[in-house]
Amino acid sequence: MGRTKVISIANQKGGVGKTTTTVNLAACLASNGQRVLLIDVDSQANATSGLGLEKEEGASAYQPLLGHGSLSDKIKATAYQRLDLIPSEVDLCGAEIELAQQERHLHRFREALNPILESGRYDVVLIDCPPSLAVITLNAFCAADYLLVPLQCEYYALEGVAMLTRVMNQLKEGGANAELQLLGVVMTMFDGRTRLSHQVVDEVRGFFSDKVFETVIPRTTRLAEAPSHGKPIIAYDPYSAGAAAYEILAQEVAERLSLRTDPTQALPASFEKPALEAGSSAEVESPSQGGFMDEDLAAG
Repeated sequence: MGRTKVISIANQKGGVGKTTTTVNLAACLASNGQRVLLIDVDSQANATSGLGLEKEEGASAYQPLLGHGSLSDKIKATAYQRLDLIPSEVDLCGAEIELAQQERHLHRFREALNPILESGRYDVVLIDCPPSLAVITLNAFCAADYLLVPLQCEYYALEGVAMLTRVMNQLKEGGANAELQLLGVVMTMFDGRTRLSHQVVDEVRGFFSDKVFETVIPRTTRLAEAPSHGKPIIAYDPYSAGAAAYEILAQEVAERLSLRTDPTQALPASFEKPALEAGSSAEVESPSQGGFMDEDLAAG
């Protein structure tokens, strides 16, 4: 059994599909046989509600980050096999101020996480970071092996990711986390009908080369609806374009991390796809650039 891989998913710009990517990547990795822990440290707690759990006072990583109690005690099972969660809460906002006053303030997350990593309980830990580069996000970077950056297909996309990579390099060069690597950039909210989406993807690929995942995540109604039902997309609408895109992104991530996928474990009961009704058809378009359309648009 290999060492647990820790991935921080971050972009200081809000509304880029960060939490959507965290929740759905976690679900797809779990459906492929990986044991996954998702840690929600964004005080908005959208990853928590996106997996069907309620925000509860005292249930988050807040106190363990300050050295009070065990992070392991905050782990909650979700409705999905092999997928656990440490939820978030609004009070995490206060941790930004309190952490900055602690000794070794950039390493509190790693120190709290170490017992979980040493237990070998999980193959992958995903951290949903706040949309900022404040103390909690920097803690998540110092606790991680890899950084994954969701990037919206819009004009100013590269500006935000340039700042992220600069901070990552500063942490590495300063010795705070010399092992931190950029796992990759995933393009989100892609609309194959617009020239802008294609231009942005080409520009980002030109800048980051093979660090950009081949899979692009489409802008779809189903992906937008799924969080309101407390479900990842592969449980909410398993035949949708968004589900197919995240399933293939999970395969790419597993390959980059050299994770073994157990085909006998893929799509357990909690993720099984329902039989198609007579006269219906599954989407079969390629998940590579330009391969997906919004389901509503396709239907119209």
